[in-house]
Amino acid sequence: MTKLYRFGRWVCRVFFKTFYRIEASGQSNVPDDGAVILCSNHISTLDPPLVGTPLQRKVYFMAKAELFKVPLFGPLIANLGAFPVKRGGVSKESIRHALQLLGEGGVLGIFPEGTRGGGMGKKGAASLAVRSGATVIPVAIIGKYKLFGKLKVVYGKPVDLSAMREASNSESLEQATEHIMESIRKLIEANS
Repeated sequence: MTKLYRFGRWVCRVFFKTFYRIEASGQSNVPDDGAVILCSNHISTLDPPLVGTPLQRKVYFMAKAELFKVPLFGPLIANLGAFPVKRGGVSKESIRHALQLLGEGGVLGIFPEGTRGGGMGKKGAASLAVRSGATVIPVAIIGKYKLFGKLKVVYGKPVDLSAMREASNSESLEQATEHIMESIRKLIEANS
């Protein structure tokens, strides 16, 4: 973990403590080492730091390619470990980067819906999990980003994708995606 990442995490902790009432739970469900994919619902542009800040491990996030074109912000998020993904299509470079990161035992944060505001999960997270063998941890963000409002981030138990890993076809990826999304929904319901 770089000094810049540690500093960024500290800044985010101060920011969230100052402007929100954050309640994080289930961090012990995230393994201390080995490849992990954090799969979370997505409600705000502040979700990546909210998901990553309570953890001791560095979390790398896929971010829409357009963000890397924003002056100052683009280079900052790149230096903090984010990498670009093209939305609406297959980004082979992003997939390669994610698989390399997972192959090195890293933690990858993904929002399977692909965008803020809910919707159907896309198969990318399931595909990466099946191909890499990474542990999948569902994450629920509960609440609204209202000034001084309460926000919960809940890390669930690992999602069992062993049956889908053995089949590893399009149908099994759809089942894995639905299993991941259902795990997120259940976390939200149980903690709302």
